[in-house]
Order: sequence, then C-alpha cells, then structure tokens
Amino acid sequence: VKLDVKKELVSRSDRVKALDVHDDEPWLLVALYKGTIDLWNFNTKEVLKSFEVCDLPVRAACFVERKEWIVAGADDMNIRVFNYNTTQKVKVFEAHSDYIRSVTVHPTLPYLLTTSDDMLIKMWDWEKDWSNVQIFEGHTHYIMQSAFNPKDSMTFASCSLDKSIKVWSLNAPQPNFTLEGHTKGVNTLSYFAGGEKPYLLSGSDDKTIRVWDYQTRACVQVLSGHSHNVSCVAFHPTLPMILSGSEDGTLRLWHTSTYRQENCLNYALERLWCLAISSNSNRIALGYDEGMVMIKLGSDEPVASMDPSGKIIVAKHNEIQMFNAKALAEEGVVDGERILLPAKDLGHCEVYPTSLKHNHGGRLVAVCGDGEWIIYTALAWRNFAFGSALDFVWGRESNTYAIRESSNKIKVLQKSKEKGECRPPYNIETVFGGRLLGVKATPTDGFICFFDWETCRLIQRIDESPKAVYWNEAGDLLILACEGSFYVVRYNAAAVSSFIESGAEESAVCENAFELVTSVSDDVASGHFVGDVFVYTTQGNKLTYWVGGMSETVQHLDRPMHIIGYMATQNRLYLVDKSNNIITFKLLQAVMEYKACVARNDFDAAQSLLESIPIEEHNRLARFVDARGFKELAVELATEDEYKFELAIALSKLDLACDIVERSQIDHQWRQLGDLALTHSRFDLAEKAMIRGKDVNGLVLLYSSMGNADKIRELAEMAKTEGKNNSAFLSLFLLHDIDGCLDLLCQTGRIPEAAFMARTYAPSRVSSIVKMWKEDLSKVNEKAAEALADPDEFSNLFPDIELAKKAEKLVLALREKEGGLKPATAYKEWRDQELLTLNLLEEAKKLEVEETPEEEAAEEEVEAPAASPDSFKVKEEAAVKAETKVENVVEKSDDAQLASAIKSSLTISEEVSKEEEKEEERSAEEAMTKLEIPAAVAASLSSSYAAASIPSEESQE
Repeated sequence: VKLDVKKELVSRSDRVKALDVHDDEPWLLVALYKGTIDLWNFNTKEVLKSFEVCDLPVRAACFVERKEWIVAGADDMNIRVFNYNTTQKVKVFEAHSDYIRSVTVHPTLPYLLTTSDDMLIKMWDWEKDWSNVQIFEGHTHYIMQSAFNPKDSMTFASCSLDKSIKVWSLNAPQPNFTLEGHTKGVNTLSYFAGGEKPYLLSGSDDKTIRVWDYQTRACVQVLSGHSHNVSCVAFHPTLPMILSGSEDGTLRLWHTSTYRQENCLNYALERLWCLAISSNSNRIALGYDEGMVMIKLGSDEPVASMDPSGKIIVAKHNEIQMFNAKALAEEGVVDGERILLPAKDLGHCEVYPTSLKHNHGGRLVAVCGDGEWIIYTALAWRNFAFGSALDFVWGRESNTYAIRESSNKIKVLQKSKEKGECRPPYNIETVFGGRLLGVKATPTDGFICFFDWETCRLIQRIDESPKAVYWNEAGDLLILACEGSFYVVRYNAAAVSSFIESGAEESAVCENAFELVTSVSDDVASGHFVGDVFVYTTQGNKLTYWVGGMSETVQHLDRPMHIIGYMATQNRLYLVDKSNNIITFKLLQAVMEYKACVARNDFDAAQSLLESIPIEEHNRLARFVDARGFKELAVELATEDEYKFELAIALSKLDLACDIVERSQIDHQWRQLGDLALTHSRFDLAEKAMIRGKDVNGLVLLYSSMGNADKIRELAEMAKTEGKNNSAFLSLFLLHDIDGCLDLLCQTGRIPEAAFMARTYAPSRVSSIVKMWKEDLSKVNEKAAEALADPDEFSNLFPDIELAKKAEKLVLALREKEGGLKPATAYKEWRDQELLTLNLLEEAKKLEVEETPEEEAAEEEVEAPAASPDSFKVKEEAAVKAETKVENVVEKSDDAQLASAIKSSLTISEEVSKEEEKEEERSAEEAMTKLEIPAAVAASLSSSYAAASIPSEESQE
C-alpha cells in the first residue's frame, strides 16, 4: 500500500503512558508518568490545559465526549474525573487495591471499565454516582487492558500478564471464553471494526502480534519482527493496516490482507508505550519514554467518484456503494448540509482501493490499490480488466488509460491492449490523466513532463512539482495544483499537432505547447472544471471558484470536503467528506459561463446569457464586472441601491445617484453627492444634497464662496439645531455677529473663550461675561473665581479698555448707518484704500504716547482750577501732529465728508472739564450719524481694533 507518512507534531516530555484523541475537536490527551495530564490542540500545536492529577504515575486516561469529561486512573488506586472545559474536578474515588492499568468507556451506556494489578476488572455506572455495578474475576496476573467489541457492545475482551485473553459479557462476572497462544504476558489488544472479519489483535512480551478469530477462537496469523516487548497494537479504522508499537522504539505497519510488513518507523524517543488513532482523520499519536509524536498516514481524501449523469460511487474499506444524485429533491435541500440519497450496494472490491475514478464516458470505473488495478462496469460492478500497477489514470478517450508499473516504466493501453510505453530517464513519483499524460518526477527532481497519448513522445517539461493536475472539458486549459498555490496554464493543441507532424527529434520539445495564464496563491485540496471555471476547495476549508483571473469564495466549510462532480441539469456541485457523507451546493452554470464570457471580453455572448440568470444574481455579476474594470456594465447590472450608488458616484452620474438617494434617504450618500456636485459646478444640486445630508461644513464653504449672507444666517440656525457648534460659530463670525458668537460660546459652556473674545471684539460685554465666568467657576473652585478681575471694578488692570469701548461704538454706528453688511464684491472698490488698514485704536494710542511729561502732570492735578498756558501749547502741538497724520492718510480718499469726520473723531483736548468731554462725545456721535460711509469701510473699521484671531475649528474641538 502506498502511504505517505508525515510528521505533524513532536513534543519532548516525561514518559507518556496513555493517549487519546477527541472525536470532534482537534485535541490530544497525553497522560504522563510524572502525574499530570496535558490537553493539546494538534492543529495549533500548543497545550491548551494541564491537569495536576497526583504525585504518582498516571497510567490510564481517556475522553468521555458526551459528558465533556476526562477520566484518569493513577498508581494511587484512585479514579479522577475532570470537566475538560472548566478543569473542575467532578469526582474522585478509590477504584482498586493496586495500580490501575486502563480505563475504557462504553460507546453508548454510562459505563466505565477499569483494570488493575489486583487482577480485577470493575464496571462503574456514573449515572448511579459511580457505583460499582459489576466485578469481573478470572485472570491470575496483572490485567493490562480491556476493549469493547465494536460489533457487539455488550461484550468486551481483556488481556493479562497470565498470557491469556478473555472475552466477557457485561452481565456475567465470569469470562465467556479464553484465547491462549502467547508464550509470555499479553500487554495490549484491539478489535477490528471494519468489514465482516471477527478479528481481535493482541501484542505480547513474547515480541509477537497475534490475529485471532474470536468466533472460531483460532489464531489466524502471527506477526513477528519486533525485537522487544510489544506494548501497543491497533487495527486502523479506515486503512488496511495493523499498527504495532514496541519497547524496541519502533512502530510497524502491517497489511491486513497479506500480513506483510509495509513500513517501520523509529523516531528515536526510546521505548514506545502507547498509541491512539483519530476516528475522523489518518492521524496517529505515539507515546514514548521521552515524549510524544503525531503522524499522518496517507491522505484524508475519500475514495469516491461521480459520472456526468449523477451516479456517485463510494468505497468504504472494500465495500462499494452507489448513490444516484438524480433522485435529489430540491425541496428542503440546504447548501452545505448532508443529503440523503438512495444507496445501492454494488458488492466488494478485490483490492483495498486507494483511488477510484470513472472514465470519460462514465461507463467504467477503475480501482487501484494493493499494487493492482481493476476496471469494473459502473452499473453492474463486473470485472472488466485487471493487472498489476502502482498508479492508474484515464486518458481523454473512454477506453484509453495508462498504468505505472514501476518507478521508471509507464504503459499506455487501449481496450486492454498495449498501445505504447514510456521509460523516462528519471524516477517517477506518480502520473496524471487528461488531454496529455502527465508524469511527475520525484520531489528531489521537482518537475513534470507531459506526453502525447498516441505517440508516447515528450511534448513539454514544466519545472514545477504539482500534487494534482486538472483539465477542463475542452482540453485547452489545465491547473497545476502545487503546495500553497496553483498555476493556470493554457494548452495550444494546434502547436502540438504541428510539432508531432513535423517529425522532430525525440529529444526535442514543443516550446509553444503551454502558456502561463496566471498563478493564484491558494492551496488546492480538490477541484473540478465547469466549462472554463475552476471550482475548488482549499486546505483552509473554503469552497472557491476561479474564473477570468479572479477567485471568488462561495462558502466557508466547517470541515474538509472533496469535490467529486457537477450536475449541469441541477446546477449543483457535489462533495464528499471523510465519513463519506454527500454534500451539495447550488452553483448556477449560467452565472459561471457569464463570468467566463466577460473574462474573454465576449460581451455579446454574455448578454445572451443574462436572460437565463435570476435577477437576484445580477448584483454579484455587477461586482465581478466592476472588479474587471467595466463599471458602465456594472451599473446596469447592479440591483442593490447602495452598490449602484457607489458606481454612479464613481462614474459621475449625478442624476442617477440623485434618483437612488431620493429613495434611500441616507445622509452620508447625500453628502457624497453634494461633494461630487460641487466639483462639477452643479451648485443647485450641491446645495440640495448638502441640505438633505445636513452637511453643515459643506454649506459653509458653498455659501461663503457665494457671499450669500441670508443663507449663512439660516445655516447658523441650522448648525445650532444639529449641534454643529463650530460651524454655527464660523457662520456667525462671517456675518460679524459678535454678540451671536459670544452668546453661542456662553450657551455651550465656553465662557472663558467668550470672555477673551469679548475683550478683543466687544469690550462693552467683558464685564457681564466675566460675572458669568466667576459664577460658573465658583462651582468648581471658589478661590479661582475670586481671582478673576472685572474691568468695571479693576479698570487699572485693563489698559485702554475705555478707548476700545469708544472704538466699538464708532464701528457699530457706522454699520447701523449703512444698514448692515454689503456684498463681498464691494471689496474691489476699497482694496487699494489705506483706510482698510487704518487702526483707530493704534492711532489713539500714538496720540497718548506723544503727550509730554508736563501734560501728564497737568492731568494729575485734578483739583487745579485751570491749566497753565504751556500745557495748552503742548496739547495744541500734539493735536496738530495728529491732525497732520490723519490728513496724510485721508488725502488719498475721494470722500471729503469721511476725511472730515475722521479728523473730528480724533480731536483730543485734555484740558476740558468732564462736562466738556461729555459734550464732545455727543458731538462726535452726531457727526457720525451724518456720515455716509460705505459698509465695506465700516466693516474694515471693525477689524481695526482686533487684536486676537478667530478660533479655528480644530481649536474649538
């Protein structure tokens, strides 16, 4: 039997005395001589949990899956039960008066068998609080192991160092019969679970393995080869193999039919004590003196095949069954779930099948295994032809096939007659069928050669080492499935025909035979072509198909499954799992053909297929053609509004996008549409979309660019309603609504910012806001609140506050006179005027700086009845200087009234009395009311005393 052995897990540890593999989870139980149990995940290769059992050796442990338990027996004579999810100890009880050698769980009943050095077997019922319901007596030495009969669970067998094997019934304390033949103590035993053979296996200290027929009670075969005590044996549940482990450190594999030793494995970890076999894979765990090893034998791929008409043939061991997929009723079928099909027993196969495959027409089935091949008729299962071979593959024609007779010889036969042979100058690992005969060299050589079926001459060599080769129905496309990736290759049949007809030398190859289409980083586990679409499963348990350079995942699978065929009449793909369960998925052939046509840029053919494709599949097609760059076609196919909107935006189809979002009314789509409309100067649509999408920031940009003060005012209210305070603040600031800005800051709890802004833009409101600030701050820190200074109370701490208030009044008077703000277009008329940069507050400060020390002294003499003539002279000189400076500024202006007003507003007379100062202020105000100053200038005067910048959006956030 050809079996690849792959080492998957190695762990060095203390001596391993017991192993068990979980039936459903990827878990391995490892019982150690030091008194602990480790729970491994063999997929991730890590220890999940560790159980401290006792300080003495743990010789026996196993899973109880239906109770989520681990049961362990140790040298302290106690049985311990743990919950493997919570690690909680469920039960501890003393089971025997000597070391416990094994624990065995009944497959269906709540029973546990324990064997011990006290020469007793005890049965415990966990539903009766672990009461001892039966004691089995009869052995005269240590009892090493027990095992339930899988074909009759009411009986079990035990082995002992008294050299005997005894078979018992659960309801009787005495044995039914005894098998004797070993010359030394018997350490281990195992029942055969498959087929009809009533066999029992045993291993002994006499270094032999014996196969017993427990019905005739005769020894069928004695297997010799170990050089030390045999410590563990087992029948493999799916492979035709007997496994035996020995204290000589080797694991030996024996064929169940020929009893010939097939392999001998030694991992140099000293004595081998125990083994465990996974029930749903070909994994085997081995326990040694110095650690544990997990290996995998052969492949997990089921032996099954399906013909084009839907007949499925499955091999389980040597038994052959046929299922008819035509009988599948569409009602109630769930994709990915096991389906029940009527089965027909075809009989037995003379060899243990490792491969099974229909020919091209489906009338014949070839089985290969045990170094032989047999061709059967598919319906009657009659032997059609047979022979010796290591591999068998079908050719493109129904009656043509090839066999690999040895590592360097291949024969091609047609209708059982030899047609030719190939003797390549390298060692052959395997062969592949299809349009050409593929011959794969050993991995050390790392290449594959393709030969013509008719002439058996070499066509081309490809320097890759694929594990499988798949051809499409037309024979012009093939997949080379390698480790971790696969290659899509196009075959040029015309070039090959010309090459063969040219009569080229035997050593020559056809250089144009293959053309690499693409490579895909996916590890193919099984595959099948549907037209030009390659459907495959991956090692990561995904069902995927490749078409036109793209891979699309159909389904994530919950376990490994292998594709066996596709029925076009049902639009269904069929798969088989390791347990030979048949699973199906619906894959519309029209959809896959449409994608293949698009990949070939054959849009007329694709359009003709569209009518036969259900409308619910159109959106998936749209995504496919979109990924290939055909967005115009994608937007026609798309049925999902959200996806269609994305395509419309990408294609700048504004009206289509507007129609879609009118139906969906999704805010973020309105905002997307607004941004796109703005870039295409569709301002009406942009405004509509931004309003619908409540895109306040976009509206600020739009309205401020348009200079629409009324819209900005509406936007400010909208932003407040939506809680967009930053945008509301910006809108108010653009309107020069300083009071509105301050009120907004106070309403949103930003009182400190309001106070600083008022100091700059509205000095008259500083005092009231500071009062609010103190009141708010006193709730948190009263001392800090008291430290705040109010300008009304501490004017000495606020230089020029009074002067700033006068400037504020001047600007407000100008703005009121002109009736508010003017359009931004008026800026052109004033952009070259120096008045726009005139800072009234700075000019006033300069006037104060020019005062002489004598004038300052005169100001301090508050009670003096009159000022001295010298002080008047100084004041008069300062006033003349100020007037001259202003004249220099306003000479360039054409507005005489404006110049006169500014001169009068800057006239300062320090020697007048308080009553005269008030009168002077009233005169200035009356003069301002008579002015006809353009609003643009009034607005510029507002900025003339601005000392702080507007808070940005980022700082506000």
